[in-house]
Amino acid sequence: WNDPTFFPIAVWLQDPRNAAKYKAAGINLYVGLWRGPTKAQLDALKAADMPVICSQNTFGLTRKDDPIIAGWMHGDEPDNAQPIRDPQTGRERYGPPIPPPTIVQNYQRLKQRDDSRPILLNLGQGVANDAWKGRGAGASIDDYPKYVQGADIVSFDVYPVAGIDRRDGGEFLWFVPKGVERLIRWTEGKKPVWNCIECTHISDPSSKATPEQVKAEVWMALIQGSRGLIYFVHEFKPKFNEHALLDDPVMLKAVTALNAQIRELAPVLNSPTIPSEQVVSARSSNPDSPIGSLVKRPANGDVVYLFTAAMRNRPTKGTFELKGFASGATIEVLDENRRITVETDRFEDEFRAHEVHLYRISPLPVRP
Repeated sequence: WNDPTFFPIAVWLQDPRNAAKYKAAGINLYVGLWRGPTKAQLDALKAADMPVICSQNTFGLTRKDDPIIAGWMHGDEPDNAQPIRDPQTGRERYGPPIPPPTIVQNYQRLKQRDDSRPILLNLGQGVANDAWKGRGAGASIDDYPKYVQGADIVSFDVYPVAGIDRRDGGEFLWFVPKGVERLIRWTEGKKPVWNCIECTHISDPSSKATPEQVKAEVWMALIQGSRGLIYFVHEFKPKFNEHALLDDPVMLKAVTALNAQIRELAPVLNSPTIPSEQVVSARSSNPDSPIGSLVKRPANGDVVYLFTAAMRNRPTKGTFELKGFASGATIEVLDENRRITVETDRFEDEFRAHEVHLYRISPLPVRP
């Protein structure tokens, strides 16, 4: 976890036999194991050199000296309504969410059994989607600052295109950075915040995020401060497919390229964030399409990185004011095969809806 070149890019609840395929796609972590961990699962992941965050079951504790186990986790989405089976009829219904104090107590028990690894808590879409009706009776937005006390790493999932029951889900990609921002605020910036990313139909055969939308969700999350990604790759309709991403050549190619970009920039993403007002300020020409920005300056580096995205489904023009840079600073737009030379103290760039631009600016600002 302290390796500056490691940025968590995980996949959710996958069979270890596919670990090599996911590794080829740039995945470096498994999160969750179906009815595991088992010996066969951990042995397969160890053979593939794929670390895992998994449940802390009895067998898992017998392998707590095995570095292939990178962390432990709670059950998924305790903030959602929980299934309850009627003992008389055998029918299942939904009751209230798991109370936050229970999550905190479970966290304490997990740490008592093994305090050498972080504990992951993944929450549901109620983190970002205030219209979500799946949280159950008695649930409140005020529960979340209490939930996050029960983990070392806090994550959440929201799938705007395929998972929020709206035909216009493409208008709501901003739910992803909204949830990241909330978790950072609720943890007071003291714990790593991760988020899940959609890339399949999930349960909606008529809707699926495009590769461009997946890229936007990823970079909007990173710009907002996410410190790890978890791809959700299942499909439940029109038929169940646990590894739907692997069977989608177009999306797999796009996700692989995106992961390669993130892994190359991992030392930058892991470096301290510089307040934008100190180096670069961003202004959007369209008030309905704000531009998100993240400024990074790697230790001992000679460049500044500016990561930007149009945060809404509308085009805009960004104006970026550079502060303290020498005249003639050069800006490389990463993976776009173009450069911008700054003759004054500002530059402009066009953004399509949800478009991402990643800038590397040199030389360093001139210090007073």
